[in-house]
Amino acid sequence: MLFSILQDMALKGLKVIEMAGLAPSPFAGMLLADYGAEVIRIDQPKPLLSTNVLARGKKSISINIKKPDGVEIVKKLIRDADILIEPFRPGVMEKLGLGPEVLHKENKKLIYARLSGYGQNGSMSQAAGHDITMLL
Repeated sequence: MLFSILQDMALKGLKVIEMAGLAPSPFAGMLLADYGAEVIRIDQPKPLLSTNVLARGKKSISINIKKPDGVEIVKKLIRDADILIEPFRPGVMEKLGLGPEVLHKENKKLIYARLSGYGQNGSMSQAAGHDITMLL
């Protein structure tokens, strides 16, 4: 029965690249993995915070995305991915050379999901925030 359930997972065949970050990004990745997506979490070489509690069902790779070689590895992973989840403030991925314009050249069908707390523009866009902060 378990094998049958695993075969019929709603997101089976979907490949998700998750840039490691605070709660919203790893939680979203975990939910996608729970429904059968292949989720690959890209961790920093020396993570500031362990997110293993939200790593259920994921693969993980440590890549220094601040180095050109690391950026190239991410681009290679993106070529056959369906979704990218990134939790950074606006402009961070662009500074790294991994913004949507760049990554869509690698994969035109890529869904680029940005999970910044206050959106990509506006007066609060550069403020740190995610769901737990917004409740306070």
